[in-house]
Amino acid sequence: MKTSSLNPLAGFRHAHLPPFFSALLISCLLAPPTTTEAKCAFPAIFNFGDSNSDTGGFYAAFPAQTGPFGMTYFKRPAGRASDGRLVIDFLAEALGLPFLSPYLQSIGSDFRYGANFATLASTVRLPNTSLFVSGLSPFSLAIQLNQMKDLRKRSLASLGNEHLPPSAVFGQALYTFDIGQNDFTSELGSLGIGGVQKYLPEVASQIAWTIKEIHDLGGRRFMVFNLAPIGCYPSFLTELPHNTSDLDVYGCMISYNDAVVEYNKLLNDTLENMRNMLPDAHIIYVDTHSVKLDLFRHPKNHGLVYGTKACCGHGGGAYNFDPQVMCGNSKMISGRNVTATACGDPQNYVSWDGIHATEAANKLVTQAVLTGFHFHPPFPLSLLCDLHPID
Repeated sequence: MKTSSLNPLAGFRHAHLPPFFSALLISCLLAPPTTTEAKCAFPAIFNFGDSNSDTGGFYAAFPAQTGPFGMTYFKRPAGRASDGRLVIDFLAEALGLPFLSPYLQSIGSDFRYGANFATLASTVRLPNTSLFVSGLSPFSLAIQLNQMKDLRKRSLASLGNEHLPPSAVFGQALYTFDIGQNDFTSELGSLGIGGVQKYLPEVASQIAWTIKEIHDLGGRRFMVFNLAPIGCYPSFLTELPHNTSDLDVYGCMISYNDAVVEYNKLLNDTLENMRNMLPDAHIIYVDTHSVKLDLFRHPKNHGLVYGTKACCGHGGGAYNFDPQVMCGNSKMISGRNVTATACGDPQNYVSWDGIHATEAANKLVTQAVLTGFHFHPPFPLSLLCDLHPID
């Protein structure tokens, strides 16, 4: 897909809706009202992912998060790797659903409208022991799938548990995947681009076969978000080896971004093969890459100011990112105590902490997604749901 702009018409190809959609639209109109506020084909979302969509799972398992995370919306740390809401939060808002409870959160969780199995630092492949030491999460995609199966089993066995989803929800829900970035980046420093590319087909294949397993359990609607342009992230610009000739006119690393584009094509092709295997399912490839790339390249065109500079960090300079002292932390460096503090205007930044997006960027990405013009194949989300405005 050629979609290099936030212009909602960019790259959209008009298509007739298949017969399934006609039946689905009729069923939505004739279905009895749900507990959500708006008419919507999706009574729940089940999300699989990493820190880009983790709404508190990692910090429920390993409590440690401090401010300034959450400062913009929640006014306190809320388990998100951002100053505020994530794309998955905005998507839930737009569908008239509450924020997704993390599956690992034992206090205050409500799974009637879905669950979030994502955790910070998760991978598609099960990381080996040495990678656990380097900071990757033990909650790989296979573990997250098993958690979903267990939740489903418990829901089917329960008799009206007020905090569990009704059994019918699992066949009607939207299943979202925002995972794979850590598979791509965790070994770039040691293996290089070529080494990482050797196992990326396994990553794409495992996402597709996870969809097949959920389909066997009754799931029919899936959205898979592609990978972001990591060559524009302040953390990777600081830490990954490159020279100035590898930087484009926007200050992003060409070779790494090109490798992401190759993976995204591989992912889309792999999902296309799965579509052919599952003709009664809707497996939507969501091109957030082009949206994020445009934010990094042209932040001012979208009401932002800084593209490749982190809001929360230490060191100033072009990237304001120091791997020795991450956002919100303090450390003695050269006999001096330094703290990675947040800027006072995160609404002007694409990057929150050098690795993750700000709420402002996440909102812009979601608004682009909700137009439907970054879906492949086309998917009539706005016809299936009365979309709520996101504030």
